[in-house]
Amino acid sequence: MTGGREVAADRHVRVNYGASLSPDATAFAHLVDDGGYPRAVQRFLRGWRASSSRDVELPVAGPVTKVIHSADGHWLACEVAPDGASRTQIWVVTTDPDDRDARRIDHWSPDVAEGTAELIGWDGTQVAAILTGEDGVGSSCLIDPASGDIVVLDRRSGGRLVDSWAGASLVRVGPRGYRELIMLWGLTEIGLLPYDPGSTTDIGVILDDHQPRRLRTGFDGDAMSLVEPAKSYSSDSTDGYVRALIRSENGASHARLLEVTVTADGVGYYVVAERPGYELDEFVVSDDLSTVAMLWNIDGCSELQILQYADGTLSEPIPLPGMVATELSISAGGSMVAMTVQGPSLPPTVELVDPRTREWERIDRDPSVGPLTGTPTLARITARDGLELNAWLYEPDAEPIGAMIFLHGGPEGQSRPDYNEFYPQLLEAGITVLTPNVRGSGGFGRAFMHADDKELRFAAIDDVADCVSYLVDNGYAAADRIACCGWSYGGYLTQAALTFHPELFAAGISICGMSDLNTFYRNTEPWIAAAAYPKYGHPVGDRELLERLSPLLRAHALTAPLLLVHGANDTNVPPSESQQMFDALRALGRTVEMLTFADDGHEIIKRENRAVLVDAMTRWLIKAFDV
Repeated sequence: MTGGREVAADRHVRVNYGASLSPDATAFAHLVDDGGYPRAVQRFLRGWRASSSRDVELPVAGPVTKVIHSADGHWLACEVAPDGASRTQIWVVTTDPDDRDARRIDHWSPDVAEGTAELIGWDGTQVAAILTGEDGVGSSCLIDPASGDIVVLDRRSGGRLVDSWAGASLVRVGPRGYRELIMLWGLTEIGLLPYDPGSTTDIGVILDDHQPRRLRTGFDGDAMSLVEPAKSYSSDSTDGYVRALIRSENGASHARLLEVTVTADGVGYYVVAERPGYELDEFVVSDDLSTVAMLWNIDGCSELQILQYADGTLSEPIPLPGMVATELSISAGGSMVAMTVQGPSLPPTVELVDPRTREWERIDRDPSVGPLTGTPTLARITARDGLELNAWLYEPDAEPIGAMIFLHGGPEGQSRPDYNEFYPQLLEAGITVLTPNVRGSGGFGRAFMHADDKELRFAAIDDVADCVSYLVDNGYAAADRIACCGWSYGGYLTQAALTFHPELFAAGISICGMSDLNTFYRNTEPWIAAAAYPKYGHPVGDRELLERLSPLLRAHALTAPLLLVHGANDTNVPPSESQQMFDALRALGRTVEMLTFADDGHEIIKRENRAVLVDAMTRWLIKAFDV
């Protein structure tokens, strides 16, 4: 099934996101998605306004997924996914607009060249990255962008470099839902927080080492030279101290901001900021340590707060131009903060804010555009066991012809009132959209996130059925005109809902979803499989459970027409997961079709492919609702 390209070409979308400010606040780089694959763009500032710009040219076809300025402002590091695949490479360019040379810096051995490289950030003038080979073992590395020389900081299965600075590193260890940070300092490996099973500590920034502070760069507008400490320390020394800010649920029900200090005598920590009942999404720290910008997750909406770190003064929330903000970046002196802001009526766009005056500036002379929706309603759904679920309800202006439940990935993802290019066309067709956060979703605390682990996943499947009851009981849709759709884990959950509760659904759409958890484990990337054991179960010890939870083994129960969608280059959830469900349903005589994108991967990120996908989704649902 490949139709719809003529219609899709008329629906133009242009979005800007993923900004990285230069340390001196005179430039920034960000990603632009307006046709083909997303690309990186470098822009220059005059005061607060963008002036000239250039595309960052890379000799590889595929989406740029991340771009980050170096601490001295000389380099841009780009993470790119060839042909939209899930495996990525790292390329560097200088920030000189006349220098068009680009070089790949992650292929340091034949094994890793066939694996994936994740861009983490910069340690001074070296790229901090994780190189993972076919064996699934990740090497946390520092790479010299000029020479390509590599220093390995840590190598372990399931290890992920989070930050590195001046001889100290933060590495995340542990599987999903049970993660913690350790510090590598000289030859010592140090645990940062007390043992607290079921908590997640996953983001951190090293503040300074020893005394006086070592700044990453000069202050805004100053020369980009590093300030050396008064005393030098050997690589195996643990004299002095290292401080870090980290995001953690340790000792709490929701993620909060902690400061950790490591000395030769031990580790101490205290709470810097928390919002009881709500999660800290992300934070950034200025290089002079004066300013911390924080984004809080309030029922899926974002709140921005600024902390003056020197005296602990916390601002009132700064009103945002959109309902959801992500991807914080801050200048070295804290005078400028950039972020991606979006909402149902605001396609993702990079905006700048002065944390002192609280004034905003949109940076792009070519603004983000795309089809829009109105503001959704925050719905509260009570599951059959009494657990309260959060959902967002989008209603069409015209008389509804049916409803679609859209399930996010993860399972730790979250449905938020952000921008979605698919919903406007569905709403125009008269299709109500409900985006629930079933148990297991992130953003609502650790207990809710663990509420679908292993045997508890049956309850998450029932949550989808309870969303159907909510739509019918409140008059949003007729009982025979409700469809289910989802992406990645949401695609799995769609297939599961259609096989465990087949009588409730008129149609289904599974995008890059798993159909059999055991074959998923066999065929996915080894590091993805290992991380999933605590969530789904172990392929050896929990094999029977995985069989009971797998939609493929219940294909005979599925009766609703099912559209299966997959990117051919997906290595997270291989296309064979959709293909085997397609084959099984076709053999059973069910109504099933499969849409494959030969030049895309797990995210279906190419602009033209996403336009084709929304057209296919709309036609599929209109036909199923017999309109």
